[in-house]
Amino acid sequence: MSTETGRVALLMLAFLAPPAWAEAPLSAIDWLSNSINEPVAPLPAKPEEPAVTSGAAIGADIAVSVIGAPSPDAVGLLPPAVTGLPSSLWGLGRTEEIAALIRQPRPGTLPALQSLLTAVLLAESEPPADSGGSGTLLLARIDALLDMGALDQVAALIDVAESNDPEVFRREFDVALLTGDEDAACKKMQESPTLAPTFPARVFCLARSGDWNAAALTLRTAEALGYVSADEEELLARFLDPELSDGAPDLPIPDRPSPLVWRMYEAVGQPLPTTQLPLAFAHAELRETAGWKAQLDAAERLARAGAVPPNQLLGLYTLRKPAASGGVWDRAAGIQKLEAAIAAQNTTDVAEMLPGVWDLMVTSELEVPFATIFAAPLAALPLKGYAASLAFRIELLSPDYRKLTTGYKPVDIAEGFLLGLARGSLVGTTAPDSLGRAIAPAFTRPELSAQSKLLLADNRVGEAILNAIDEIAKGLSSDLKGVTTGLSLLRKVGLEDAARQTALELMLLERRG
Repeated sequence: MSTETGRVALLMLAFLAPPAWAEAPLSAIDWLSNSINEPVAPLPAKPEEPAVTSGAAIGADIAVSVIGAPSPDAVGLLPPAVTGLPSSLWGLGRTEEIAALIRQPRPGTLPALQSLLTAVLLAESEPPADSGGSGTLLLARIDALLDMGALDQVAALIDVAESNDPEVFRREFDVALLTGDEDAACKKMQESPTLAPTFPARVFCLARSGDWNAAALTLRTAEALGYVSADEEELLARFLDPELSDGAPDLPIPDRPSPLVWRMYEAVGQPLPTTQLPLAFAHAELRETAGWKAQLDAAERLARAGAVPPNQLLGLYTLRKPAASGGVWDRAAGIQKLEAAIAAQNTTDVAEMLPGVWDLMVTSELEVPFATIFAAPLAALPLKGYAASLAFRIELLSPDYRKLTTGYKPVDIAEGFLLGLARGSLVGTTAPDSLGRAIAPAFTRPELSAQSKLLLADNRVGEAILNAIDEIAKGLSSDLKGVTTGLSLLRKVGLEDAARQTALELMLLERRG
């Protein structure tokens, strides 16, 4: 009972803790639902015999694992042939150190680096030597993806892992809550003997299955045993009987709602806005039950972070005619008009409206999703003057930047430098500014940081890549030397495309903090 009480106390932290996302994004471990009890180790059948040894004692820091046994830490969605990353991604690294580095917050990462980070997190690789099949690295990767709002990738990774770990299911349950697949998660919870749901999760799942009597009995039992507080009881009671909300004051707004709490607030007719919640919650607004504006706002947040494909955003932009103006409505209207002009091959209209629509995308930091959608159609049009120069920059931000800019003739020093980055050779070009001068050495005389050299010496390529991502981010906000060393590392380990895309985004996007 003490274990259950402790878990209930942890759930109550979601109601009582002060808000934190205004200062920094909440890590997944701070907002996950308290849906599963901690597993309790079974008592031994008989007293254990004293340990006997006939040789030297083995130190506690020696890693022991079963040779050939499958490890959850090795699971991935992307094989080395797809990512370009080595199968021995972590080399001689230690699991706990790698996990801590993976979980390190990286808000505001450039789109190219965000894509690279996602590839590292989803890569198939040999587990670190000391992992012992613990699943520590798997959980760290899942949590990092949750923080990035990559719920589809999390669901796929968990599915491939086929793990019975309650902590893995805890994350699976929350993904299901936010994507509308909670019935399947509840069924899995009820059918698995290794999962012990907490009382709030039991009540929720029993109600979702239609067994309202059992759900009410479970709630009364939990209240009698002291496993739910007054606030929890009130929320669960209203969830089971919405009529209790009629004429009653609104429930107090929780500072850190978990996905389970968020879904129950929605069910009692008191939906909580997701705009100030961790990014993963935005997926809940993509459901068909949400209004169009809520869907647009959520899709923009997720597309900005690379958590949904650009075409999903385009589909919502063009779903219907905007009924208002300002903000997201202006972006939807602009996209619709530009798409129509491109479809009609009306070069004059495209040239006139492209700068305005691009400004809207820049303001909302959606340049890369926009470029992914429109770069190829723009490249096919005979644009002239400023429109042609703008289209060139848009094409450089697309995944097909090399193909789309083939044959382009730069009109000034800046365009010559950008075209050199796209081709991977800066011979005959001149850096137009201080940032360009920090980027150029990575492509002419690469230089690694001392930390990257040490990591590569131990074959710790994955950690070196994560370190390079952080070096570039820090370089933008302080010493530009980090830009040079970070890009140099990417090229050193064979991630040439990632290095070029990152360099282009550094030059073309205003992300200098």
